[in-house]
Amino acid sequence: MIAEAPGSVRLVLAPNVVHLDPEPAVSAAMREGWARQQAARFLHASTIQPRLRLVERFGDFTGLYPWQWTPADGEAFIVHLRSGPKPIRMSTARAYEVVIALFVEYLLDRRYGWVEACQERFGLAPQVVFHEGNSVVHSAEYEGDPRRRPLTYDEVQALFDAADARPRKIRTQGRKGTLTALRDAAVLKTIYAYGTRRTESSKVDLVDLRRSRKVPRFGRFGSMAVRFGKSSKGAPPKRRTVLLVREMDWVVDVLDEWVREVRPRLSPDRHPALWVTERVGRMSPRSINEAFVAARQAAGLDEELDLHFLRHSYITHLTEFGYPARFVQEQVGHSHAATTAVYMGARTSTATSFWRLR
Repeated sequence: MIAEAPGSVRLVLAPNVVHLDPEPAVSAAMREGWARQQAARFLHASTIQPRLRLVERFGDFTGLYPWQWTPADGEAFIVHLRSGPKPIRMSTARAYEVVIALFVEYLLDRRYGWVEACQERFGLAPQVVFHEGNSVVHSAEYEGDPRRRPLTYDEVQALFDAADARPRKIRTQGRKGTLTALRDAAVLKTIYAYGTRRTESSKVDLVDLRRSRKVPRFGRFGSMAVRFGKSSKGAPPKRRTVLLVREMDWVVDVLDEWVREVRPRLSPDRHPALWVTERVGRMSPRSINEAFVAARQAAGLDEELDLHFLRHSYITHLTEFGYPARFVQEQVGHSHAATTAVYMGARTSTATSFWRLR
């Protein structure tokens, strides 16, 4: 039964087949077996495939097969990636080391039979490539880009003003796209008002907008059910309910106008998505990102700002409004308070004009 575990030699490398070129055949079987093992853990293809590509990239760099890799090869790979015009960051180096270490750990696991197979065929066995002495030490809680920051209230206002101006500009020029420009402005405001990620926003349906008994004046926009939250590896999407806070109540008028007046003009028929396209499809995360870039450029904001910075802004501004840290953490769906903390930014402007955001 152990030999038949997903990823075992017997399942991916037929014992009665003689390969004319055994080294690449065994190497390919190792990657296939590792893919099966990860799939058995319910890891998504979006996680498995990049890992396999990195392992292949490492093999191409060394010019060797997995049972020939040594710690020196791993060190040379990282040194190579750190040189050149675009050196990798420390966090990226660690991520690469972890993936390669996971692959080697799989090969060394006796339950899969690769050690014996390599010794029998090639007289060598895989060995540890990255160990405590040559791996990046995780000494800091946060190693992300320090340039990542929340937008100031003035920047948020400028972004929304630029997004609101686009429909009029398009209409004046006699071009198509007025309705989608109205949609883009509404989606950016909604992302900020509820603190959602781009993929979560793309997958929100009309039925996910719900009433909250404690704030009936918000109508059907009192809360948003996020059913496709960011998941942990091998786990289903995390669900959460985001409550609309009173400082963001201006989004009620934005969403009401979109749902009642603008969205029906796109003829969505029975499409469930909140954000639909002119071709009656669901607005993609990429399209949402493009909407942010267009508004950012029109507003003349820093090009380093991206859509995810609105989420940074939401967390920071809610904290500045005085909401408890635990409430903010649950609103954005973080498992750990430390994760929410790194999204925080220093106060950069007053909120005197904040409640006029539209």
